[in-house]
Amino acid sequence: MYKKSKLKNGLRIILAPMKSTKTVTVLVMVGTGSKNENEKNRGISHFLEHMFFKGTKKRPTTLDITKELDKVGGVYNAFTGKECTGFWTKTDKKHSSIALDIILDMLLNSKFSEEEIKRERGTILEELNMYLDNPIMHISDLFENLLYKDQPLGYDELGDKKTIASVKRKDFIDYYKKHYTNNNIIIAIAGSFSEKKIKNNIKRYFDKPKNNSVKKQNKTCDKQNNPKLFIKYKKTDQTHLCLGTRGYNTDHKDKYVLSILNIILGGNMSSRLFTSVRERNGLAYYIHTSTVDYKDVGYFVAQSGVNNKKCLDAIKIILDEFKKVKEEKISAEEIKRAKDYLKGRTNIALESSDAVASFVANQEMDTGKILTPQEKFAKIDIVTADDLQRVARDIFVDNKLNLALIGPFKDKKKFEKVLKF
Repeated sequence: MYKKSKLKNGLRIILAPMKSTKTVTVLVMVGTGSKNENEKNRGISHFLEHMFFKGTKKRPTTLDITKELDKVGGVYNAFTGKECTGFWTKTDKKHSSIALDIILDMLLNSKFSEEEIKRERGTILEELNMYLDNPIMHISDLFENLLYKDQPLGYDELGDKKTIASVKRKDFIDYYKKHYTNNNIIIAIAGSFSEKKIKNNIKRYFDKPKNNSVKKQNKTCDKQNNPKLFIKYKKTDQTHLCLGTRGYNTDHKDKYVLSILNIILGGNMSSRLFTSVRERNGLAYYIHTSTVDYKDVGYFVAQSGVNNKKCLDAIKIILDEFKKVKEEKISAEEIKRAKDYLKGRTNIALESSDAVASFVANQEMDTGKILTPQEKFAKIDIVTADDLQRVARDIFVDNKLNLALIGPFKDKKKFEKVLKF
């Protein structure tokens, strides 16, 4: 499915040829994100991501970059996470050389001009305001803030208004030199392309030696002794909540067990929470669960938007469903449905070149090991009812429970009373 190699300078290249597609995706991932930040430069990873689109020596302006991709119908974007930053393009296979040239030109030759930094502050502040005004987006940030508090993993990727307004060009240059090093970069190419041509083009860009030191990411304290609650008062038409527990890191032996439990509880429209909260009780339009795993910690969470007056009812139902999987073994039929759903969704996604690029690059970034879909499915297939109950009993306990709310509430006591198993 893929070919992985490493240049002498430490750069990792993953090539994933796909005969059945007419597209090619170029994905560059860098092992740095908000987890690498501190109190003084919060948000710099995301701000820097924006600056890569602001001009290079070869393409001096944003328009010079974007029109070159637009004229070939390319799709492109970038993202900043807690532990990595990524840049990608997806084009017709005829334009793979253009896509690669633009992405690597941005990565290696961006100017980070003072003028563009000043201009982009306003854009990022408006992006931050958009998230703050959107409870569906903002509630997950508040949940991570609750879990990890003042640690870098608890920082919002966008930063805060103070640091966005004060970061200087020197800060960008220093951060770039420290973290955008060859052995902290992965280039993944998926789709239809000439392997020899792509690899030679990459080598041409990285022919010069470069600092190869990698700054280690901050370790996260994951201790908790009692249930935690955070309420952000806001006059809203519905309450948005995240209710969850501490889970497992990306390399944990029970990661796949939790992924099955996630599907059963809230991973699709036939899941237990969707059925109980929405279909049977009409308390929400949306409700779902998800697992998030970082290199050293992780969590499991249910998210929903519910009727303000029936918020407590929804919380109780969610906790009841969590409690049931602790006390009652899940049937073989339900487990099989969840496994088949996971495998089916994976196969559907991997028909797309951008999903394949992400599939291999994320695994390499997280663990340095890339499993094929079949190898992942084998780990899913061996999950048993006993495994699911054991994991449920491990994570669904009072001292791992956390609730974040956005809604018209000021009284914490009524929520604290129900926040227990």
